[in-house]
Formats: sequence, structure tokens, C-alpha cells
Amino acid sequence: MLEARGVQVSIGGTPILAGANLTVRRGQLVALVGPNGAGKSTLARAVAGLQKTCGGSICWQGVDVRRLRGRRLARLRAFVPQRSRVPDGVRVRDAVMIGRSPHIGPFRGASRSDHEAVARAMARTGVGDLAGRLLNTLSGGEFQRVQIAVALAQEAPALLADEPTAHLDLGASAAAAVLLRRLADDGLAVLLVVHDLALAAAVADQVVVIDHGRTVAEGDAEAVLDRGRLAAVWDVDAQLETRDGRTALHVEWLP
Repeated sequence: MLEARGVQVSIGGTPILAGANLTVRRGQLVALVGPNGAGKSTLARAVAGLQKTCGGSICWQGVDVRRLRGRRLARLRAFVPQRSRVPDGVRVRDAVMIGRSPHIGPFRGASRSDHEAVARAMARTGVGDLAGRLLNTLSGGEFQRVQIAVALAQEAPALLADEPTAHLDLGASAAAAVLLRRLADDGLAVLLVVHDLALAAAVADQVVVIDHGRTVAEGDAEAVLDRGRLAAVWDVDAQLETRDGRTALHVEWLP
């Protein structure tokens, strides 16, 4: 679905990415992890076609992202941003309808199929009972589920979520993680940018580690998040443990 190799990005003359790689297939959840400032969000925006690159290649279904614009790109991937402004006076149902924009032509209103797609997206994310609520009255977890519903309404085969669990409590983070895992199980290609390594190990099929703008590891969580790499990339004495579908990160907090 998505193949990115040797991606390079410079912003204001400062190199942000200097050789990042990423592969996401249908029905697969890939977690993109790394320390603060590693370039995770920049890579997510680059593969989404939202950030200009200066080197490397990004292809969606074999087509260079630079050849994909507007509706064509929107029908391939949906992007859930890390921070989204919460507008006043907008209700949940209307916000989710925005996700249908790639399918609604100019000078025409939403069709029956558009309303049905919105209803499906809201049902899958569990926000149907919030349909009439104003966005600025939602909790962080509720708003995040609405953002995912907006993305699902696009009916794109790939979903990119940039730190959807940031600023959420434990319960809301777990709910968001379960939702994204189920979407991948339903056949979507899901890219999850996340800081929580235990969460990444619990839900991801593959983990991609990025550090100083470069991909330094790709593969199974237990293989790439070993003690040595945790020390080298995050400068911490820690060990990942997975057992019976549960994950834990044991950290030496006070050496």
C-alpha cells in the first residue's frame, strides 16, 4: 500500500529527515516510534503528501506521491493530525461529513451514500450518540474518536494517525489503540505514530524505529525494541516484556 525509501526533508535549511524508510501493507498496523525530535511526525506528513521532500521516494500503490493530488490522494489515505483546532459551533455529525469531501463534487450536496458512509464511520468509532454535540464540548478521548470517524468517512484504504493517544488518559488511550487495531484487522493499512512503546508493542504488526531522521530498525516489536536499542535510542535502561497478550516496559527510573 505504502512504500517509502530514503526520505529526506529539510525545513528552513535544517535537515529533519535524512534517510527514513517505511512500508505499510493492507490489513497491517505499523507503529512509528522514536524519541522527541526524531522526525516521526515529519515522516508521517511526508508520506501523507502534506510535507515536501528533498530526496528519496514515497509511493502509494506504486504511484509516486508527487503525482497524487487532491481527491485522488484523499481517496488513498486519510490523515488524523496530531493537533487539530476545535472550531466553535460545529457539531459532530457535520464534522464527520467533512470526511466525505473527496467524494462530493462541486455544486452538489451530500447524497444518500454520503450520509450512509458518515453513519458507518460514526458507528465504527462509537460516536453515534455524540452526533448532535458541539465539538468544543467533547472530552479529549471523544474528540479523538471523532477525528478518526472523519478519516473513516473518506473510505480510503489507508489511515495515518499522528500520535492519537497524546494527552489522553489510560482508558482513552487503550480505547483508541483497540479501535486502530480493529481497523487494521478489518483490512485497512494503518500507520500509528506513538510515543508509548508498550502500546506500540501490544497493537502493532511491525514497529519502525526512527532516530535523528533515519530509520534504524524495522520489524517485530520484541526484535527491534530490545534492551540495547532502548539504551542507544532513548538513553534509558529498560526492557520490554510481552506475555499472554499483555505488554510492559520495565524502566530503571532511578539508577
